[in-house]
Amino acid sequence: MRSEIEPDGQKRRSFIEEARRAQIVASAVAVIADVGFAQASLARIAKHAGISKGVISYHFAGKEELMEEVVTRTYTEAAEELLAAVEGVEGASALLRMYFVANAAHMRRHRSKILALGEIFNNLRTADGKPRYGVRTSEEIYQALEKIFTLGRHTGEFRDFDPRVMSVTVSAAMDSMFGYWAAYPDHDLEAHARELADLFERACKK
Repeated sequence: MRSEIEPDGQKRRSFIEEARRAQIVASAVAVIADVGFAQASLARIAKHAGISKGVISYHFAGKEELMEEVVTRTYTEAAEELLAAVEGVEGASALLRMYFVANAAHMRRHRSKILALGEIFNNLRTADGKPRYGVRTSEEIYQALEKIFTLGRHTGEFRDFDPRVMSVTVSAAMDSMFGYWAAYPDHDLEAHARELADLFERACKK
């Protein structure tokens, strides 16, 4: 019989509870993307979802926990799509190019979610006033990129360079691409991604 207790000791949520949490997250994304982080109160999110504020409080301890859930779900979805896109892709150069192209395609399909992420990253703070997200919370991204660069150096596709420096630089370029697209929605996001792929491929090649 399936256990009702999660590995961390917490009781497994029911299907209805998970559906409600997903509904609240979806409304949070829509409200943040529309009015920004500061104006996205729990009351406003509840109104968008057609529920009472108390329902949100039942599922989330507060706005911070809800924002963290938005980030977790959005990143998980993006990672799953990226993994599907790179399946069967061989070679470090091809993997690096797909990283840019697939992420741009994901951004295009999920603009509201990406805008909400940007608002959360720029505004959510810890109890001591420091940014909740940033360089120190990007380790998984850096490590994933480092694997591509390490592969390229091992196969001889790429020259010798510091994979961490290149990973941080690629991540920053992606963030800048998103920021520009957020400010200018008509910007050709896919062309931007291809240009970045060309640029970094030339930077990495022997």
